[in-house]
Amino acid sequence: MIAGPALALALSLGATTVPQPAAAQDRAAVERQFRDWLEQSIWPKARAQGVSRATFEAAFRGVSLNWKLPDLVPPGTRPSTPKQQRQAEFGSPGKYFNRGSVDGATVIGRQMAGRHARALSRTAAATGVPGRIILAIWGRESGYGRVKIPYNAFEVLGTKGFMSSRADYFAGELVAALRIAQAGHVRANGMKSSWAGALGQPQFMPSSFLEHAADGNGDGRADIWNSEADTIASIGRYLQRHGWVAGRDWGFEVEVPASVSCTLEGPDQGRPIAQWAAMGITRVSGKPFPEHELRGEGYLLMPAGRSGPAFVVTPNFYVLKDYNMSDLYALFVGHVGDRIQYGSGDFTGRWGKVGGLYRSDVASMQRALEKMGHDVGGADGLPGFKTRRSIGRWQEAQGRPATCFPEARMKASLGG
Repeated sequence: MIAGPALALALSLGATTVPQPAAAQDRAAVERQFRDWLEQSIWPKARAQGVSRATFEAAFRGVSLNWKLPDLVPPGTRPSTPKQQRQAEFGSPGKYFNRGSVDGATVIGRQMAGRHARALSRTAAATGVPGRIILAIWGRESGYGRVKIPYNAFEVLGTKGFMSSRADYFAGELVAALRIAQAGHVRANGMKSSWAGALGQPQFMPSSFLEHAADGNGDGRADIWNSEADTIASIGRYLQRHGWVAGRDWGFEVEVPASVSCTLEGPDQGRPIAQWAAMGITRVSGKPFPEHELRGEGYLLMPAGRSGPAFVVTPNFYVLKDYNMSDLYALFVGHVGDRIQYGSGDFTGRWGKVGGLYRSDVASMQRALEKMGHDVGGADGLPGFKTRRSIGRWQEAQGRPATCFPEARMKASLGG
């Protein structure tokens, strides 16, 4: 997975927990090991990348291991997956678009569109990314800066770099955070993060900050914690550098006739939007696809198979996925952006009563499909597009109508 702003959140989906040393003396011994690790492993790497001793000491002054974080593997223990995580239910995709989240992001987003019109316009001109898209990401990541970002980044990244199942990754992010402090973008003791180490209002991991953070207000710093202009410029630059195509939309909600199989979903089955239209796919608004979009490639997206809204999306949709590797995240951003700028309403298609299966049930279906030769994208218990269309192909091979989504009634046939 690409190290995007929300990578740490995605990593948490597979988080593991372990028993922690119970005795105070055991924890004290681990704390000493932590300090030794900082000196012997992190400091030489940081110094080699231009971090001063003063910055290093300021970053770790008063910092100790945070034993409340998830995914910890203390020295002498093994990672283990608790039963609760294995048996977690997979919810309906429609829950992602709950009324409060959508309306809140829209209402405040419209206020922010007026308040920060100049910064949004500057960034759109420089990057080709529309202001509505930047606003929707900003709203989703930190509630337009209103969500508290409470953790000391060096405590989080230090703890995870020292004792987590992804220790090497987080150790690298820790050194990147030290470089941010050294460059003076924010004081070491003022670098706040989420519990997963993501920084500031756009929720960039430190390595993404170093690559993409921008100075939007001309003060010589990229302060994504306190500056709205820097936050806006940074989100725009991130999307631009990940391939945003200026002038193209993110996608369109559509009606997919029964004659078009849901197994045609996926970014590896694209075709010119004119071809989708020729197959009978139409926009729900009744309007034709924009003329300039017809020649461009589009992709069928059906997040709940036949039991939910359907879309033809553009390459820009997958740029949004680079920000957070989730179809639903990218769809939320595009949808809220349209509501902010165009006053769009809810999706026309309704989310059906799908979901509620245990992830272990879905994983069992995925393994059964793999044995039949299907590529489901991995047996992780989450029905991504490869799993959805594999289910549809299996249904069609059985002479059944393709729904392209896991259902409880499939468990017996697919080894659940």
